[in-house]
Amino acid sequence: AQLVESGGGLVQPGGSLRLSCTASEVTFRTSVLNWVRQRPDLSLTWISSTDPDGTDTFLANSVKGRFTVSRNNRDNTLYLQMNSLRPDDSGLYYCAAGRIRYCRGDHCPGVDSWGRGTQVTVSS
Repeated sequence: AQLVESGGGLVQPGGSLRLSCTASEVTFRTSVLNWVRQRPDLSLTWISSTDPDGTDTFLANSVKGRFTVSRNNRDNTLYLQMNSLRPDDSGLYYCAAGRIRYCRGDHCPGVDSWGRGTQVTVSS
């Protein structure tokens, strides 16, 4: 599965970014799509999971009320809208396909494929 992320950058605390994940049509329509953040120490944190038909999205408690997920079915693109960003939101954000059960250390069991990631840096 091909997954391509974009939209990262440098933003001040309190600012916003929108990340995009473009997938192949088959992947977009049949896979659970996730956002996962990686810190410099390579630890992974699960951020969100969206069902293949887009009806259900689950968000980590740390981002609820600040991040939202949406889809453009015509372009096979998943978006992560990130508002009220904080320095601890910084990291390399990956789009990942598969049913993630959990993330621990540098491992997220259940991921079938990963994108290359897009860097988010929140700093003044």
